Parts: sequence; structure tokens; C-alpha cells
Amino acid sequence: MKILHSNLRKGEYKLQIQNLDDLWYLSQIIDIGDTVKGRTIRKIKTNSSSDDVASSVIRKPIFISIEVEKLAYTKDSLRILGRINEASEDISKGEHHSFNVEEQTIISIIKPKWYKYQLDKLKESAEQKDTKILVCVFDREEATLALIKKYGFEILTEFAGNMQKKGDPDKQNKHSSNFYEEIISKLTEYTFRLGIDHIVLASPAFFKEDLMKGLKDHELKKKIILATCNAVGKPGINEVLKRPEVKEVLKQERTAKEINLVEKLLSEISKQALATYGLKETRNAVDAGAAETVLITDGYIFKLREENKFQEIDKLLKQADTMKAAIIVISSEHEGGKKLDGLGGIATLLRYQLQY
Repeated sequence: MKILHSNLRKGEYKLQIQNLDDLWYLSQIIDIGDTVKGRTIRKIKTNSSSDDVASSVIRKPIFISIEVEKLAYTKDSLRILGRINEASEDISKGEHHSFNVEEQTIISIIKPKWYKYQLDKLKESAEQKDTKILVCVFDREEATLALIKKYGFEILTEFAGNMQKKGDPDKQNKHSSNFYEEIISKLTEYTFRLGIDHIVLASPAFFKEDLMKGLKDHELKKKIILATCNAVGKPGINEVLKRPEVKEVLKQERTAKEINLVEKLLSEISKQALATYGLKETRNAVDAGAAETVLITDGYIFKLREENKFQEIDKLLKQADTMKAAIIVISSEHEGGKKLDGLGGIATLLRYQLQY
């Protein structure tokens, strides 16, 4: 996300959307009641003078300003719906309209007050380096390649191998070699096509070391970090994201940070120490000034917005913000977010243990 202009005194930020991940950030920043301004497309129905000719619809670019009433977010789209409070030409105030926010869209967001966690999220998006990390987990029977994203990961390909577990050693080596060559081919293809910066190559046992022996591309080798995993497929990807071997390369990636935060939360909960979870318990922690970090999933936020129940949570988050608690929105797309959703979607790391 690119910040084109800011006037915090007037509560306004003008932004340009640069990639699909920015839509996720916007979905966390924009609140119901905010004003969003920009150019969008309006469909206008034109009536023909002849009864024999059907009316047609033209798409016309217009400038409008709307008061936000609803957000509709998916991985590749963000739709902002609301009532028009300012518009060009003959558009009436009070009409409902929507923004379809896409890559390169320019919009302005105006808030009565920007809270610290919202400014932090905006800064994170603007400063986020576009580090591209490819993860490959495999064993003797299957391989999975995934691209690490800000909101989780995207499976690029999954394919099976045909390494022989028993039988003629020469035949086994031949099948192993062919499978490794296929994996190397896919690593090379995606690295070149996507401009990959780092590759995490993980497997149980010795498979990764055997594959590396057959890798002749020295430039590709420089990008690879080896890790161990006990599973393959999606469980293997989630496992790799928590491995200490890859902590350094992933430390700047939001997904790894979020998973580590949830793991810390679960550790504190298991010790009945500096953590609590659930809406009631989180509210108690915030009211007592004991909340150090509030964790909430985007899935929980979206659910409450759909049910028109977000106002209560919004008030709680803003109260936590004014009391200097950090607020971290956790993606429900990855394992950490799913675990937090299982705890109710909201939890708190504490400054001190609460006494009940």
C-alpha cells in the first residue's frame, strides 16, 4: 500500500492499492461510519426512444464520497458499501453505492479518530517488503509447494512421486532420482516465474539432503534453507512455519509472527499464567488494565460484521488501544488463526495475572 497523502488533523489518508494483500489490510482498517472517497464506476441505464429497442447500460467513471455501512472482503476483492454524502454530476445524496477496490485503486479514508492499532496496520502495509518465500515439503510419496503470503500461504502445486520402498535398489534409485528431478524442476520454475527470494526445503528423514546432492544450480542452492518436518501437505507447511531453522528468514513475515504469538498464548494458557481467552475474559482484562496484547482473528471480525454485532468489539478494541494495549489481528487462514478461532476468536496476553 502506498500512502499518497496524509492529514491526521483532518483524519484523512489517501492511499493507492498496490497488491491483493493490501485489500486484507484495508478490511482491518476501515470501520463502519468512516468516509471513503474516490473514483468508481456507476452503471447507468439509458432508455431508448423506440419501444422496439431495449434499454442499455453504460459504465461511467464518477467521483463519490460514501459513509461506510458494510464491507465485503474475499482474498481477491474488497467491496465497500454505503450511502453517498458527496458526488459529482446528478447523483443524489443518500443513495446507496459501492466501491470495488482493486489493484491501483486510489481512495481516501476519513475517520473521526485514527487509533494506534489502525495506524500501525497502515504503516505495516506501507512498509512491508515484498519478500517472496517458497516452501517445499516432501517425502518419498508426495511433494507440496506453497507461496508464503501476508495472510497465510497459497498452495502452488501438489504432486505424487513413485519412489519404491522395497525391491531392486537400482530401480529404487532411479525412481528417487526422477522424483527429485521433478521437485527441482518445480523449484526452478516457480523461483524464476515468481521472483522467489528464499526457499525452505523440508522433509522427514534424509530426503532433503539426498535431493540437494542432485541440485547443480548454485544460484538456486543459495536461496535454500533446509528444515525438518514430520508431515507433508498443508500440515507440513504449517509445521515448517514454526521451525527454528527458518525463523530468521521468516521473522519479517506476518504469518510466522502471528503463529508464534498464538503459540505463546497457548503456552501461557496451559500454564494458567499470563493469558486469558474469550470475549468476557478479554473485556475483564481490558477493564482491569491488565491487557498487554489483544489477539483477535479477522474471521471473528467478519462474522460479527455480517451479524451487525461488531460495534461491541470495536468499542472494546478502542478501549484497549487507549490503555496502551497492542492489538494484533490474526488471519483465520493459517493454523494459528484456526486455533484462536477455536478459543472464541479473541484472547489476551496479560501484563499480570488476574485474581478472580
